[in-house]
Amino acid sequence: MPFFDTAFPGLITFEPAVFEDDRGFFFESYNDKVFEEQEIGPFLQDNQSHSKYGVIRGLHYQLDPHAQAKLVRVLSGKILDVAVDLRKGSPTFGKVFKIELSGENKKQLYIPGGFAHGFSVLSETADVLYKCDAFYNKESEGGIIYNDPELNIDWKIPADQVIVSAKDLKNPSFADCRNNFEFNK
Repeated sequence: MPFFDTAFPGLITFEPAVFEDDRGFFFESYNDKVFEEQEIGPFLQDNQSHSKYGVIRGLHYQLDPHAQAKLVRVLSGKILDVAVDLRKGSPTFGKVFKIELSGENKKQLYIPGGFAHGFSVLSETADVLYKCDAFYNKESEGGIIYNDPELNIDWKIPADQVIVSAKDLKNPSFADCRNNFEFNK
């Protein structure tokens, strides 16, 4: 199964082998043994969301010692998946990684702990599934406002069509977010 490193240490894309014929397609979206060989996982929790066009979810993370690594994939539709490196001392600290994930391209993104994560929905609707290697812990939850001027993320959604939860609108800026992550080489 093909894993591809990105310019961000620890951030990996996964592109499964897809077998298609006149009946449709088949692919192995996850195999614990294969991911374990890449030192990814084990995963303890699956989360799924259904969203309509224009929705931006994020940017979310959990502080150490409850940080969550995530394996993100799209079941249907298309999203712009975004990860922001929060690990102090990382060569990509404060930088933004973006990738389009879709039900069609079947790519997945592995995001280690120490990153903020979010996505925007670029299709009419999108169903997103992601695995987490730690359980949700409310006390350690953190966030960054989606339109932070320092990060300057182009979510590929016109400003008048952006849909963000009331909770996410209260997230602080990148400069003011809670952060206890350190980069381990």
